[in-house]
Amino acid sequence: MSEINLNLKKLTNKIILLAHSGGVDSCVLGDILIRSKIKFSVAHCNFQLRGEESDNDLLFVKKWCKKNRIKFYHKIFNLKDYKLKNKKGIQEVARDLRYKWFNYLTSNEGFDYLVTAHHLNDQFETFLMNASRASGIFGLVGIPETNKLIRPLLNIKKIQILDYAKKNNLEWREDSSNAGDDYFRNIVRHHVVKPFENHKPKTLDNFKKTLMHLKDAQEFISHQFENLKKLLFIERNKHSYIDIESLKKIKPLSFSLHHFFSPLGFNSKEVEKLVYSLPGKLILSKKYRLIRDRKYLILSPLLKKEINETFIDLDNKNSKLPIPIKWEYISNFKKKAYKNNEVFLDRETLKSPISLRKYKKGDYFYPSGMKGKKLLSKFFKDEKYSLLDKEEQWLLCSNGEIVWIIGKRCDNRFLARPNTNNKLLMRDLR
Repeated sequence: MSEINLNLKKLTNKIILLAHSGGVDSCVLGDILIRSKIKFSVAHCNFQLRGEESDNDLLFVKKWCKKNRIKFYHKIFNLKDYKLKNKKGIQEVARDLRYKWFNYLTSNEGFDYLVTAHHLNDQFETFLMNASRASGIFGLVGIPETNKLIRPLLNIKKIQILDYAKKNNLEWREDSSNAGDDYFRNIVRHHVVKPFENHKPKTLDNFKKTLMHLKDAQEFISHQFENLKKLLFIERNKHSYIDIESLKKIKPLSFSLHHFFSPLGFNSKEVEKLVYSLPGKLILSKKYRLIRDRKYLILSPLLKKEINETFIDLDNKNSKLPIPIKWEYISNFKKKAYKNNEVFLDRETLKSPISLRKYKKGDYFYPSGMKGKKLLSKFFKDEKYSLLDKEEQWLLCSNGEIVWIIGKRCDNRFLARPNTNNKLLMRDLR
């Protein structure tokens, strides 16, 4: 069939979307798919960076699809506007927009896989670019495949692709911007990879073997870290608790922290500082926060904006509340001691508004069983509350004053006595 033999079994009887630029790589892959009798659709992006040339690329791909009876999707982007908004390089913005649109098509049009024409030379260029950025072993493995993204030409050299195209009399478009040195990838291609190949003709063959070794190392390391993570990360109520002393014993620590926390958006150096800092410190990523507690690092999702205060109508037992609380009026009162999840109150002492809220600086209460008042912050410290515990502690309040630290301690001023006429039993049902 051709000089390029690909294992395309994964694509058989699947719904495929081919990203097609009009260049020789896309044309060769498209031709191979057609000859392999694999049905597919095509998606083409026009970023309008080369004026008429970009428009002609679109027309070329559209004509190619019509000739081969292939469904054609295309989108025109105003890249300069996106660049101003995002403050990124043109190539990076174009890549983000391209894959965002491809992912949209894949999800909304029911495609099983997105297929791109990246090849071995692209892999080598990416390897060198990532090495210059100190990306570590996981950046050096090159261009990744994912569950929905397949790159059949990754082990094929550019020279093989060109040879295939010429021998099969294929037509394709040339991107004039590839000839210059305006982009970092072009500089690497023209002034690093090409001299490499001229001096060492087996450069790409040897790189392919090196890449295989790196991928094996990556797979092994990832597997070991997954096992280690299961031991270290203890899940409790949507939070992960990581024992700090156990974490410190892992060597090398900085590499381990990078593997655990970089995928979550944290800088590993900042995490290491946190490990050796005092309790109460925290750092944030876009989606998570990492808190330094006494014994643990606590990983939790960033809190959604909560309602600061919810008011309770004691005459309406069906009130919607942030936590499940039930109450009832009782006539018999024999208990002197009660469980932490329930409290007997003197209804006459409760003043409107009655509410549920979280801690505020300066809060105090009169602890049951004690004389005098106590700052809530001091209570939290004595009870060894973590920052998360403080944030999650609900307070029942009467006209702003604390009635009950729910599930923990009641205020002595509001407790029902044996001679109380109007007794209210409240229960925390969590």
